[in-house]
Amino acid sequence: MLLFAAATMLLASCGGGGGRPTFGDNEYPVVTVGTSSTQMQTTYPATIKGVQDVQISPKVQGFITQINVKEGQTVSAGQVLFVLDNVTYQSQVRQSQAQVNTAQASCNTAKLSFENAQKLYENKVIGDFELQSATNSYESAKAALALAEAGLASAKEMLSFCYVKSPAAGVVGTLPYKKGALVNTASVLTTVSNNSSMEVYFSLTEKDALNMTQASLGEMPSVKLQLADGTIYGHEGKVSKMSGVIDAATGSVQVIALFPNPDRMLKSGGSGSIIIPKSNSSAIVIAQSCVSEVQNKKFVYTLGKDNKVKYTEIKVDPQNDGNNYIVTDGLKVGDKYVTNGITKLTDGMEIVPITPEKYQQKIDDQAKAMSAGDIVGAMKK
Repeated sequence: MLLFAAATMLLASCGGGGGRPTFGDNEYPVVTVGTSSTQMQTTYPATIKGVQDVQISPKVQGFITQINVKEGQTVSAGQVLFVLDNVTYQSQVRQSQAQVNTAQASCNTAKLSFENAQKLYENKVIGDFELQSATNSYESAKAALALAEAGLASAKEMLSFCYVKSPAAGVVGTLPYKKGALVNTASVLTTVSNNSSMEVYFSLTEKDALNMTQASLGEMPSVKLQLADGTIYGHEGKVSKMSGVIDAATGSVQVIALFPNPDRMLKSGGSGSIIIPKSNSSAIVIAQSCVSEVQNKKFVYTLGKDNKVKYTEIKVDPQNDGNNYIVTDGLKVGDKYVTNGITKLTDGMEIVPITPEKYQQKIDDQAKAMSAGDIVGAMKK
C-alpha cells in the first residue's frame, strides 16, 4: 500500500511542467484557450499625510516662555500653543496708547478752536484766512490721531504675535524647542495635523494612469491600505485627486486617495502600500506549470493544425497569485497549448494531443501496472 502511494505521488509529480511519465507513445495533454473572469490587485508604495498639515512658526523673534500643549494632543483652531517673551511688545503698546491719548487731546483742542472760529466767522469777526487756519489745524490734529491709532493697532498686533495660536484643528506633532529657547520666524515650533481623514499619496505609471482616467474618479473602485506591519487598514478609501502633470524624471503621476480615520489610527508621515483591485471578465488564464522561462521571457508550446508544437513567447501581467498567469499577449481565444510534460518537448516536434483527463487516466493506469521493483527503481532515479 505504501509503495503504491509513493508511486502515485511520484507519477503525479511527473505530470507537471517538469516532466511526464513514459507511456510508450507521443501523447501530451492539450487544452484550448478560453476566457474567464478574474480578480487581481496591484500594489503601490504610499505615504500617509493629514488632510491639513500646518507648520507652526512664530511671526516675531523671542524666547519661549510657555508651552501650552503636549505632543499628540488634540487642539482646536485659535488655541494658544506657545507664548513668547512679550515685555518689549507690551511696552510698545503702552507707549502707543499714550501717543493716542496725546493725539486725542490735541484733536479735541483743535476741534474747539475750529468750532469757535466758525461762530466768529459767521458774526464777521474774523475773515476767511483765520477760518481756514483753524480748519487746517483741526484736520492736522485728526490725521495725527489716526496715525497714533494705527501705531497702537500695529503694536497690539505685534504683541498678539507673541501668542502663537493654531490656525486649524488637529493633532500636535513633535515639539523640538523647549521653554527658554530663542526662536524666530524661520523656526518651526511644531506641526498641527488634521487627521480626521488622511490623504495617502502614491504614484502610478503613465500607462496605469491612462487606464484609470478612462473612468471618472467617482466611478473608480475603492482602494485598500496595507500598513507598514503588513495588516490591512480597516476602512477602504477612494481616489480623490490625480495630478494632471506627468513627472518627466520618473514617468509617473501622483495620485491621492482619501481614507477616513475615526480612530486616529493613521498618523501623518506614516508609510504603507495602496492596493487597487482589477477585474477582468475576459482574461486568458493559464497555469504557471505550463510556462517555461528563459532569460526573463516566458514561453508555452502551442499546437498547430499539423499537430506540431511551436515554442511561443507570451507576455503576462506582472501581478499573479503564485499559481496562474494572466496572458496579455501571445495567446488568443481558440489557440491550443500543451499543459504537461513541456520539458520533453522541442520546437516543431509532432505529438498526439489528448485531453488532460485522459492524460491523468493514463498516469493512474500506469501506476497500477507498475511492480514493486519498478517503483523502487523509479524512486532511486
